[in-house]
Amino acid sequence: MPRTKKKPRIGITMGDPAGIGPEIILKALSQETIYRQAIPMVIGDGATLDRAKGYVGTGVPIRRVDSVGAVTGRFGDVEVLDLKNVDVEKCQPGVLSTEAGRAAVEYVSKAIDLATAAELDAVVTAPLNKEAIHRAGYPFAGHTEIFAERTASRNYSLMLVAGRLRVLHVSTHVSLREACDVVKKERVLQVIRLAHEVGGAWNLQRPRIAVAGLNPHAGEQGLFGREERDEIGPAVEAARAAGIDAVGPLPPDTLFVRASRGEFDFVVAMYHDQGHIAVKLRSFNRAVNVTVGLPIIRTSVDHGTAFDIAGKGTASPRSLLEAVRVAIRMARRQRSK
Repeated sequence: MPRTKKKPRIGITMGDPAGIGPEIILKALSQETIYRQAIPMVIGDGATLDRAKGYVGTGVPIRRVDSVGAVTGRFGDVEVLDLKNVDVEKCQPGVLSTEAGRAAVEYVSKAIDLATAAELDAVVTAPLNKEAIHRAGYPFAGHTEIFAERTASRNYSLMLVAGRLRVLHVSTHVSLREACDVVKKERVLQVIRLAHEVGGAWNLQRPRIAVAGLNPHAGEQGLFGREERDEIGPAVEAARAAGIDAVGPLPPDTLFVRASRGEFDFVVAMYHDQGHIAVKLRSFNRAVNVTVGLPIIRTSVDHGTAFDIAGKGTASPRSLLEAVRVAIRMARRQRSK
C-alpha cells in the first residue's frame, strides 16, 4: 500500500496523571471512527489508565506495548507505550504533585522523539499542569515551549481552531506588558507567513488572513497608539508584497465577528487573551490548539487539567476528539506533499 494511503500513526500523550487526561483519552478511544482513520497510541502510564477505567466505567483492555511498531491499531484495545513512571498510590486525582509534573513532561518528550524519528505522524497532547511541571524543575510555560525547545524551533505560533475560526498568536504566555513589546514588524510578518503556510492543511492555497490591531479601534490613526502604524501595518504591507492575501490592522472588536461569519480563513491576534477569548466564547471545550511552525505536527485540547473534576468521570472528550481529527487532517496533508 502506498505510504499516502496508510493510516497515520497518532501519539496521544496522557498529560498530568492527576488530571482529566487519562479519562478523556479512554472516552475518546471508545469511538471507532478514530480507528477507521488513524492508528492511535497513548504515551503514558498503564497503571494510571487502568485506574481511570473505574472513573469512566469501561472494561476496555489496556494493552501495553514497548514500541510504535507493536501497535496494532485494533479498535477495542487502548494501546499504551507504558513509561511506568507513576506510583498511583502517591499520585491521586486532583492533587498537585511534583511526580505528576515530571511524568507529564516525560510523556511529551518521548512523543517528540518518536515524531522526530518519523515513527509517529502527529502528536496530540492531553493537558499538563504548569505549576506541577515547575515544581518538577522544568521552566516551561506550557506545551508550546517544550515542543519549540526540543525541536529547536524559533519561528512558531500557537493557533486555535474552532470550526472555521482559526487564530494564530503573535505572543502567548507572557505578561500583557511584555506582549505589547513583542508587537514588532518582523514578528507580526512571521506569524502572517505561518498562517499562509498552514492554509494548505485546509486545502487553501491562498488563504484570506486578517490581522488584528493591538489598540482600541486599531489605533485610530495613531490617536490610541502607534503600534498599528509603525509595526503591524508595515508587516501587512510586506506580506502583501510577497503575494500573501493579508489585510489589516483591523479593529479586534469587529474582526472576530467577521471571521466567524467566514469572511477570513485565518486571524492573526496580537496577544494571548485577544485570540483565546474570542475562540473560547465560540467553542469552549471544543476548540483545538495547534503549534504552527514545528518540524512535526502537534495538536492539543484547549483546556487544562481540571483538577476539580478529575477522577469523577464527568470530563468531556470533545476537545480531544477534535484535536485528533485535526492531527489526522494535517498528517494526511503532510504525506500528500
